[in-house]
Amino acid sequence: MTVWFVPRDAAAKSMGADGIASALLARGEEVIRTGSRGMLWLEPLVECASERNGSRVGWSNVTVADVNEDRLDTDHPAYLGEVDSLNYLSRQQRWIYERVGIIDPLDPKDFQHHSGLAGLKAAMAMAPVDVLEAVKTSGLRGRGGAGFPAGIKWQTVADQEPAPLRGQPSRATRHKFICVNADEGDSGTFADRMLMEGDPFSLLEGMAIAAYAVGADRGMIYLRSEYPEAWDILCSAIEVARSEGWLGESVLGSNFAFDVEVRLGAGSYVCGEETAMLESLEGRRGMVRAKPPLPAIKGLFGVPTVINNVLTIASVPGILGRGAEAYAALGCERSRGTQVFQLAGNIAQGGIVEMAFGVSARELIEDFGGGTLSGRPVKAVQIGGPLGAYMPPDQLDVPMAYEALADAGAMLGHGGLVVFDDSADMAEQARFAMEFCAEESCGKCTPCRIGAVRGVEVIDRLRQGDNIETQTLLLRDLCDVMKQGSLCAMGGLTPNPVLSALDHFSEDFR
Repeated sequence: MTVWFVPRDAAAKSMGADGIASALLARGEEVIRTGSRGMLWLEPLVECASERNGSRVGWSNVTVADVNEDRLDTDHPAYLGEVDSLNYLSRQQRWIYERVGIIDPLDPKDFQHHSGLAGLKAAMAMAPVDVLEAVKTSGLRGRGGAGFPAGIKWQTVADQEPAPLRGQPSRATRHKFICVNADEGDSGTFADRMLMEGDPFSLLEGMAIAAYAVGADRGMIYLRSEYPEAWDILCSAIEVARSEGWLGESVLGSNFAFDVEVRLGAGSYVCGEETAMLESLEGRRGMVRAKPPLPAIKGLFGVPTVINNVLTIASVPGILGRGAEAYAALGCERSRGTQVFQLAGNIAQGGIVEMAFGVSARELIEDFGGGTLSGRPVKAVQIGGPLGAYMPPDQLDVPMAYEALADAGAMLGHGGLVVFDDSADMAEQARFAMEFCAEESCGKCTPCRIGAVRGVEVIDRLRQGDNIETQTLLLRDLCDVMKQGSLCAMGGLTPNPVLSALDHFSEDFR
């Protein structure tokens, strides 16, 4: 019997995927809801196979009428052929996303059939110290922006003694936490959401491996409130994992206990910063903490805490399952393994591209993204979210890697690329960066809280032609104060888009 695969990813659902699934079910077809393959310009992408794990063919931009009128055949103009052979997919190096778009995200058998749990089983056959060494050997770095080595952070937590929750007596039960920051707030980023909606067990597996390595017993996922589909899937996945013995008092039948819960944020961008996230998790307003103490030493409720983002933790099962050396063989220089790049903005083929570090922004935009949707020349690409620099076309051959981008005055951030064509006003974009900072600042430090407001005013005077030379010097000086004096990256990185717009697109300010 033919099996149909229809994505339940939020992007696909927004394009009518639920109606297509219902229409297929009404015909008596077997339908499996998957995540998205990441080719968002083709959604809803519907696939079928002669058996559940057989080769799949697909159709793009399917409608309910296509199903009801039985038009899904090889003569349909949107017929794609074998999906795995599509150029966009076949060139990728999918480690983190190896199951996304392929499995039913809540089916434990489907997960295990596609190498799920291999990493956790391998880890638990090792001593915790050897798991730590494997993560260090892999070269895995935080995928949230700073790129700090994950193994070093884990080692710091492993070296601490468990502690009672803040306010409890010293004789109380002692804990360590694994916290996953899923507050994906950067513009042009959606990889965390798609992973959680398409393969939530991989995230839970990675958290369990981290907990085993550092001696943690509790896990927390801090999820942005704007992701209701991810919330539903994660909550269901946790229940399934408990029933399968992957979480709980006896993980995989061992004496290792670890459990996970999900908490919703309240829409604050600054809670993407780890200490602001901890404040929010503890029930207070999300404001940045001064460091030290580091969260690895005194984190959530005062106990040692590993904090990584979704893609970092989801990288771990593959490292343990396939081998740290195999992972470290990918990438370039100190940027090892793969990154999930996200193509957005004025792009013909927006979506997910997982490649080893070292691929260029030009290759991502032109070869995978197909250039601008408008067909006009690229004017700028913002890499790393709303606090990332705007890169002009002559800089797009720089390798997508932490140090290479830093040397070019940019940053990798969460791997998002937002494309602008030559009709964009970069002075307006610079103003937006300052306005965004003023809106989203937690208000704790003066350079961020006040500097962003003054920044908007100075840019407005510049755009009005009011004493351009003086206002330009003032704006640069203000950016320097924000970079040097802000407590966290919110104020410290806001000057990046502003200064890059001034440096590369000064004509837009006149």
